[in-house]
Amino acid sequence: MLRALFVAMVTLAIAGPALADDDMDACRDRQTEAKARLDACEKVIAAGQVTGKDLAIANDTRGWIFVRRRNYDKAIAAFDAALAADPDNQNYQVSRGWAYQSKGDDDHAMADYNAVLQAHPNAAGALNNRGTLYLRKGALQSALDDLNAALNFRPNYHNAHLNRARVLSINGDFGGALADVVAALQTDASPETYLERCRIYTAMGRFDEAIADCNTAIEKAPNFQQAVVGRADIHRAKGDLDAALKDYNSVLGKNPSNMLAHIGRGQLFEKRRNLVQAREDYRLVAAISTPHDDYNVRQARQTARDRLAALTPQGPTGTIADLRVALIIGNGAYKNAPALDNPPRDARLMADTLRGLGFKTVTLANDLTHDKFLETLRTFAREAEKADWAVIYYAGHGLEVGGTNYLVPVDAKLAADKDAETEAVPLDQLLAAAGGARRLRLVMLDACRDNPFAPKMQRTMELKLVDKGLSDIEPSAGFMVVYAAKHGETALDGEGVDSPFAVAVTRDIKQPHVEVRKLFDIVRDDVWTATKHAQEPFTYGSPPGRDDFYFVAGK
Repeated sequence: MLRALFVAMVTLAIAGPALADDDMDACRDRQTEAKARLDACEKVIAAGQVTGKDLAIANDTRGWIFVRRRNYDKAIAAFDAALAADPDNQNYQVSRGWAYQSKGDDDHAMADYNAVLQAHPNAAGALNNRGTLYLRKGALQSALDDLNAALNFRPNYHNAHLNRARVLSINGDFGGALADVVAALQTDASPETYLERCRIYTAMGRFDEAIADCNTAIEKAPNFQQAVVGRADIHRAKGDLDAALKDYNSVLGKNPSNMLAHIGRGQLFEKRRNLVQAREDYRLVAAISTPHDDYNVRQARQTARDRLAALTPQGPTGTIADLRVALIIGNGAYKNAPALDNPPRDARLMADTLRGLGFKTVTLANDLTHDKFLETLRTFAREAEKADWAVIYYAGHGLEVGGTNYLVPVDAKLAADKDAETEAVPLDQLLAAAGGARRLRLVMLDACRDNPFAPKMQRTMELKLVDKGLSDIEPSAGFMVVYAAKHGETALDGEGVDSPFAVAVTRDIKQPHVEVRKLFDIVRDDVWTATKHAQEPFTYGSPPGRDDFYFVAGK
């Protein structure tokens, strides 16, 4: 008897940790705080004592928590596990489709929705989500058809009412859009619902009602940036430009990459005839990279491009020599991280080299604080739009948070991952600063070092954080971006007084008649050799394809 009991105890120990009775209850409970709920679900799964529907519920819960934290790869894996545990529940495939859609993987999202609808034609969730996917693509009639069908099967479906209101408003059916918002408010008076009606009233010119709804949205969610931008748009439409500018600046102070705030502020500056500042905002909208463009973001991008084309002064044609300008930054004197010796020296070497090659202006700006960094970029942007070539070189710390690459000013603290939005400078801002040049727009980043903030940085968003170097990018057409080391890898400071990348660039760039694309192939090979295969530079994007670019023309 005792032997049998001992064997049973050993068997339980081998099987894994015991499942507490309240773990499954906490995992199921929607009122439980997200972290505690996730921990409970993780314990349920790790115990290995539940299967089928209970196991599926635990994984589905994990999946949605990861979606809210924008960790879409983990969300997709969790929904995969939920489907494997309960393959007859189509909701898990709809959920996985939404994770794919949020990640920007539209093809996999559409495949999931279509598979569900083939087996369950009245699946309102799949119809609603596919409708939003069609809206993203600009297929408005297909979006409307799906949303109508979703509401036919589930008349009180809040999200479908809200999504249909967006489509109807785009189509100019404001009465139908308002009716959908009223229906949505009956089921959930969320900030998003009030914002949608705010936008509809704005499009109708009913500004007082629009302001009231945007204010309600902000009262319900004080950090709701979209509602603040919506209110700013109303102030701008009414001609209250000071109030509008205050709202736009408030949003951009917290999130410098908010595209809708930039487009609105650009239009405001146009009204004030401040065309230089308007172009800077439009250029940022055109340069900011996103995993996908929703309908309103795509419209904003197109507006920015159209306004840039209309407002950008045309330079002289047929000139013998290009007008070239450069901005060189070396950040080394970090206040809250170990200082870097090489970046200021590398920057001086690069600046001296470009001056020797005949650049009209070369701005050397070392050890920049956050505010000085942004001011320097704004000044250079005005210079670049008068030039044919705009070259930026940055040496210092860089990091990636949540898919965005940031360059680190010397006064950054970065106690938490979310602080990057306000304390660091997005790479997009460098691209925008060079974006006004008429021909070559080149950005070189010698910023691929270990992230010194990573060990102590508080993780608040469950976002991917690269501890070494920067993540890969897809720059807009006409940009060439060169990393000192391939994405996710670390650049070396070298054994001499300058980094291997800076040494190679400043040497190879002087060779006559080497086209810029070939030039950085040579730089890559030279760094690869000099570092004994420990560092490989990488180039993203390319200059305009019909032109050749030479730092030294020669023969």
